[in-house]
Amino acid sequence: MKLRHPFEWLSNSGQRCAFVLFLCLAILVMISLQILGQPLVTETAPAGIVSFELAGELSLAQRMVESWGDTGRVYAGLNLGADYLFLVAYAVAIGLGCILVAGSLGQRIRFLSVVGVLLAWAQFGAGLLDALENYALIRVLLGSQREVWPVMARWCAVPKFLIVALGLVYVGVGTLIAVAVKLAGSKMPPPDPRSYPDGGAGSNLQLRATAQPPINETRINTDVHR
Repeated sequence: MKLRHPFEWLSNSGQRCAFVLFLCLAILVMISLQILGQPLVTETAPAGIVSFELAGELSLAQRMVESWGDTGRVYAGLNLGADYLFLVAYAVAIGLGCILVAGSLGQRIRFLSVVGVLLAWAQFGAGLLDALENYALIRVLLGSQREVWPVMARWCAVPKFLIVALGLVYVGVGTLIAVAVKLAGSKMPPPDPRSYPDGGAGSNLQLRATAQPPINETRINTDVHR
């Protein structure tokens, strides 16, 4: 039974074009997030917005928000808002990357091909976790006193990072494997006639037989009648 993937509605060329498009979009948004995240790096939040995602405690998350000040809160809100675009871009880009690599490995290493399809589906799960995480962090940023929000954000962030990391590793390593297999196949030497059981005699006889000119049947029939 063939394992279906989320991009079957696209042709092979369409998948490649969409991969390039969403990869470029993801890179552009990621650069924007890095710029927006610079004011969020403080002593309380040494990793900026990532520290906020992994806080896991309301008191710690609130200290981070206080360390940012009013201007920092604006940057944090913009960062979380832009992340909704980023999660769509990276989920599609990494998912398509997994499918393209899986397609190149499908006829050679079936197991890795199946893993690629599963990871492609998983990227959409990572995007959903990211969306829930952002919602929880926005609630904390707006002053919610409920302990559940930072806990929810952390439990969404950890598996999200894991799924995305696995997808990136698969695309990188799978690409190297696919290239290595292709190069190895193209460099395989032609079979040595001496490796045949008859020492190549059979193959040589066959070559000589094919090299002989065809017999002119008309000439033979004429000679017989004479």
